[in-house]
Order: sequence, then structure tokens, then C-alpha cells
Amino acid sequence: MSDGGNDHGRPRQSRSATRWSAGLVTALVVVLLARACTGGGGPSATGRPSDKNPDGGQTSAHRDAVPPGAPVLWPAPRSVRRGAGAVPVGTTVVLRAGAGTDRSTLAAVTAALRAGGATRVRTGTDAAHGQLLVAIGSDGSTPGPGALGTPSPAVLPAGGYTLAVGTDHGEPRVVLAGRDADGAFHAAQTLAQLVRPVGSSRARTALPALRVRDWPATATRGIVEGFYGTPWTQADRLRQLDLAARYKLGTYLYSPKADPYLRGRWRDPYPATRLADLRALAARAAADHVSFVYALSPGPSVCYSSAADTAALTAKFRQLWDVGVRAFAVPLDDIDITRWNCARDAAVYGTGRAAVARAQADLLNRVQRGFLDARAGAAALVTVPTEYDGGRASAYKSALAARLDRRVRVMWTGPLVVAPTVSARDARTAARLYGHPVLLWDNYPVNDYTADHLLLGPYEGRDAELPGAVSGITANPMNQAAASDPALFSVAAYAWNPSAYRPAAALDAGLAAVADGDPRALAALRAFADVNRASRLDGTQAPGLAALIAAYRRGGADAEAALRARLTVLAGAPDAVPDAFARSAAPWLAAASDWARSALAALALRDGTGGRAAVTASRTAARAHTVVDWQGTTRTVSVGEGVLDAFVARALGERQG
Repeated sequence: MSDGGNDHGRPRQSRSATRWSAGLVTALVVVLLARACTGGGGPSATGRPSDKNPDGGQTSAHRDAVPPGAPVLWPAPRSVRRGAGAVPVGTTVVLRAGAGTDRSTLAAVTAALRAGGATRVRTGTDAAHGQLLVAIGSDGSTPGPGALGTPSPAVLPAGGYTLAVGTDHGEPRVVLAGRDADGAFHAAQTLAQLVRPVGSSRARTALPALRVRDWPATATRGIVEGFYGTPWTQADRLRQLDLAARYKLGTYLYSPKADPYLRGRWRDPYPATRLADLRALAARAAADHVSFVYALSPGPSVCYSSAADTAALTAKFRQLWDVGVRAFAVPLDDIDITRWNCARDAAVYGTGRAAVARAQADLLNRVQRGFLDARAGAAALVTVPTEYDGGRASAYKSALAARLDRRVRVMWTGPLVVAPTVSARDARTAARLYGHPVLLWDNYPVNDYTADHLLLGPYEGRDAELPGAVSGITANPMNQAAASDPALFSVAAYAWNPSAYRPAAALDAGLAAVADGDPRALAALRAFADVNRASRLDGTQAPGLAALIAAYRRGGADAEAALRARLTVLAGAPDAVPDAFARSAAPWLAAASDWARSALAALALRDGTGGRAAVTASRTAARAHTVVDWQGTTRTVSVGEGVLDAFVARALGERQG
């Protein structure tokens, strides 16, 4: 569901390495890139921050309002108060966990402490003099005694937590208190960042004294694997679930269009091998405190009034329930509703879009009431209506609103299928039209409709009040899983605390997370993201490189050195970025490298040390890198369009159209 068109009712048609060794990049180049490669960015919101703490205090902003000396955390907590000094982790740590603390939270806390230098982490109720005691609660109470004066998290929204680091009568203490089990797990992820900050290769052996009070802006935050084309691998999905957990995304909606058992063969049960993969995903998601939502799409062939088809749908869900899935969706997007799939539906419901909406509501209600209501622990059903975008009333939306069970969650993509902006006002209008709070299916950074591009810019164009106006925010990523990480990182930062969100800072932190403490990799990722930034959210292409080129045009040795440094790093990017990212983005990395080599040759041509042949040879190589879109069309990959190619063409004296 990411085609850029807007004609509902028809099946939607999407519109859609060679590595070059650049040698070692000098420390000077890395410093230059650290300063110059993050170009672009701007305010994320059209409205003023309006979230307030439950206790009445204003929320904190992120980088520009973090208390002096406080660590930078992602997503930005609502409140951070820095204390005096630091608390050493030490070699022996005692964990005092409340009865409701689950294994995943204990494992996350233990891993963080071991990273901080603890060689022995034992459970107990007390610690020897000088030993760090870590108390964990997950039931809304503050674990005590020795709770460092932290207020109870019971008044916080679901998923909220408090975290305190300090001393109690001179003894080192860490207290993690969750509003619920998810909150305790979120506190554990924050502790992990206190030990090893995002993008750092080094762990702290002493934790800064502080108090954190934190909660999410919207209950549902996550990833929806809903694109056309090559689906993610099992390894991709497991890795994305772990990433979601790390940055407090709590939902993963499984809806890859290329899974035949979701759509074309929706009535058929999964074979054993595929079912085993789904069992593994459900188990990993549960361990990661992520709700794994299985989405079945019967729309292309379902007979809404058929008891047999309803039975087939619920039988499929029963198969998934038996392997641990507890949340389900029935998307009805991208289908032809100008005709019925069976004659009986016409007799039962009549004709027109309102008739289709009534038929769909009846099917969805039967699933909710007949299947999910009978199962303890089942989440409310999710659906994607056939008219899933926009803010105008229609007969379809009115009929769906009147008939659909109020518990069913309705997904909506915003004012458009791929929306440059989405506001709280848009969401409130949509909720009124659908008669349900809407769950945002945001088609960013998905690229199935523009398969020759990577979309590596930050999440933006959503105002600070939007999370409070929807029942949740989910982002549809690219076919390239690892390349989606920086943008998804920024989605996580926004959805948790939009008032503190700064797109440029979030994107850079996401790139730093991918680089994992390697400065050469970070410089390469910054340069590469810059030339793959433009999207429908922000059409600005390669702002950092464009600024360097503009400075070079104005003249000066320093400007030429800075441009040459950037191009050198970009040329070597395929060998500098981490392996998972390199595999995911291989054609674009190869093209970027060749374009950068062509641009470097253009510089040499200008200063008389090179010739036209070197410029054109690299440009020809750059234009040879291709990808195949989901419809089987071969496309030349696009990198730095209008910037790199224009620079090379100008050096060759060519006119640009």
C-alpha cells in the first residue's frame, strides 16, 4: 500500500556492486565530514510542542534542551534531571527484581551491566558494602527500599517508566520502575544506552547520576512490512524486531505483498517450513516486547457473505494463533471494488461503494466477535479500508463508520497515499469520517513506487500534536531492510516524543547507530545519506554536497579541499559502511562511488591534471547500476540526481535540460 496514485477501487500499480577502494581516509577528512555531511533538516512540526508531564512540568527538548552534563538518549526522554557525580558499575552487581519482571527485561539489564564491566550479576535482595544494587519493578510501583526518592510510575501512560541512578546512604543504586512490563523493558533499553551511548564504541564503567521520567506519546509505534516487491528475509525480520525493541517501537505488522499465503492463496494453510518461520518471529517479537500483527488480505477473491470463506479466514488465523500470534489484521486495500467476487454478495448487499463497505464491515465484525472475542489475550482486530487515505467524506467511509465494530482499529495513510505532511487536524478529520480513531500507516521510507531511489532522509512533515490524535504510528519501510534503519530510527524518535524531535539530529543519530562507533563508517554513511535524501517528504537533494559545490564555485582552496574530501569519502563508501548496510544498498553504493570518482576526475580536468576520458568512463560506470522493480522493470539507480550528474556535465561543458 505505497503507490503514489490515489484511485481507490482498482488494483494499485506501483510507479515506480562494484566496490572501489579509496584507501584510508585521513583524520582530517573524517573531521571535515563530521562537520559538513549532515546538511539539510529543519523543524519537524508545524505546531508548537504541547505535551506536558502528568505531574505538570513541561517536556524537555532533545539536543538543544538536555540538562548540562546529561547524556543524550534516543528516543529523547520526557524528563531528565542530572544529579551530582557518577555511580560505578563494579565487577559484582546484585539484581533485585519484582515478581512480575520478565526474562527479557532481566536479560537486557544483565547485558547492559556486563557491558559496563560487571563480571558477576547475581539475583538477591541486598548487596555488600560498595556493590551496585539494581532494583527493577514492572507493576507500577517503585521498588524499594532505597528507591532514590523516585515517584511512582503508576500515574504514567502505558509503557512509561522511571529510572534513577544515584546513592542511598552512600551505597550505589540503580532503580528501574515500569508502569507495566513494557515500561520496565523500556527502562532497561534506556539503561543500556546509559552504559553504551548510541553510536559509541565504548561503554561507560560508571553511570551518571540522574533521574529519568518517561513515557510514549502514542500507544502504538512500529513497523509495517507492507511493500510490494521482494520481501525481507527471515534474518531481516528478526534483526528488525531487535532494532524495534532497542528504540522502543512496540509493533510489527507482517503484511508483505509477495507472501502468497497472505493474498493470492489466503485460504490455504501455511506449510510447515513457512509456519516455523512465523512461529520464530512471534517468539522473538514477544521476547522483544513487540506486538507481532499477522495481516491476511482476502480482498482480491473473498465472498463476503460466504460462511465458508469466513471459516477459511478464521481457520488461517487459528493456525497462526497456535504458533503464538496474538494480534491480527484484515487489510482490504488495493482491490477492485467496482465488482463483486461472487454473485451472492450482489444479492445480499446490492451495488455501490457503500454496499461494499457494509459487506466488509460484516466480515470484519465476524472475525472480531466470532474469533478474537473467544480468545483471552487477543488484541483488537486491525483493518485497512479500501479507501484508506484522504480527508473527504464518501459513501464508503460513512457506511463503514456506521457498521464496523468500534473496537476494530482502522489504518489510514494520511491525506495522500504518500503524504508529504500529516497533521493532527488531518487525523481528527479522518477519525470522524471513519467513526474510529485512526492508526497511521505512514508510507515512509517505503520505495516500491520509486524503486530506483533509496530514501535516506529523516522522518518529517508530521506535527508535534499528531501522535496524540491517532491511535498509533506505523512506518512502511523500504525493500532494503538494513538501509531502512536510519529512517526508522528517526520514526522511533518522533513517535515516542515529538515535542523533542529534531529531524536532522535524529537522522544523524540513526546513522551513528548503524556505524556502531566506527568514525570512517559514519563519515561514509553521512556522505551517502546526503545524496539519497530526497523524497516526497522533502524533495531537497544532496543539500550537504550541493552546499560544498556552491562554495567551490565561489572559489578558494579550502572550499576545493572540502569538496574533494567529501567526494573521496563518498567514492570509498562501499568499503567503509558496515556489511549489512553494504549488502542492502549495494547498487546505490556502487553508483555513488562511480559518480564520486567521476566528479573527482572532473576536478582534475578543471585544474589540468586529468582528462575527459576519466570523467566519462566513471560516469558511464555510474549509469550502469540497475535494480529491478516489483513489476519486473529494470531501472537505473538514482544517486544525487541533479547535483552529482549536473556537476559532472558542467565540467564536460554539456548543457543540462
